[in-house]
Amino acid sequence: MLYAAVYNTVLSCSKLIYNINELENHILTTVLFMVENAETVFHLKYTYVLKFSDKMLEDVDLNSDWKPPFVFLETSMGNITVELYWEHAPKACRNFAELAQLGYYDKTIFHRVISEALVQGGDPTGTGRGGTSVYGAPFEDEIDDRLKHTGAGIISMANSGPDSNCSQFFFTLAPAQWLDGKHTIFGRIYEGIKVLEKISMVSTDGNDRPLQPVQILKASTK
Repeated sequence: MLYAAVYNTVLSCSKLIYNINELENHILTTVLFMVENAETVFHLKYTYVLKFSDKMLEDVDLNSDWKPPFVFLETSMGNITVELYWEHAPKACRNFAELAQLGYYDKTIFHRVISEALVQGGDPTGTGRGGTSVYGAPFEDEIDDRLKHTGAGIISMANSGPDSNCSQFFFTLAPAQWLDGKHTIFGRIYEGIKVLEKISMVSTDGNDRPLQPVQILKASTK
């Protein structure tokens, strides 16, 4: 689609633009004139190209022993606290915690909701095709046979195949054994399962996309 081409063009030029207001105006002016559906502007998260630049990657100390036990998600439908399974999936936990701490998930949407199956988010483009990891590249799966998708509230890495983990994740809404061995489980909902249930009941289109955006307003560690 045209908006994707516009976004990619802006993304390639973004490293030359350091003023957030200048970048915002550049993107919105371009998109508003070139995209027929102005609603798409909502999903072009312009801060993505600044918030996770190469400089920010360099600032992350992946060798530290920082292991926050929880990640807090403030969503437009309520708050969710995620308990992290550091013992079982340290790379996935570190990725999720660092991205949350950096503000990478702030103002992103849950772009995929499948009733009685899963709620997926973590893509700053809102398309289901974007996102990067804190390691600067996709990282390997951490499959632990002791962990299964046994019920609602499990959080796992979304992927496009083996060892392709980046920033996207999903919460299960019910037992999903077909996902076992294919997706890295790295935590569970500690508080806020009712919020997940509310999100799971939103109306969606034929592509499982919520008709009204459900946002992660802010993510943080605790």
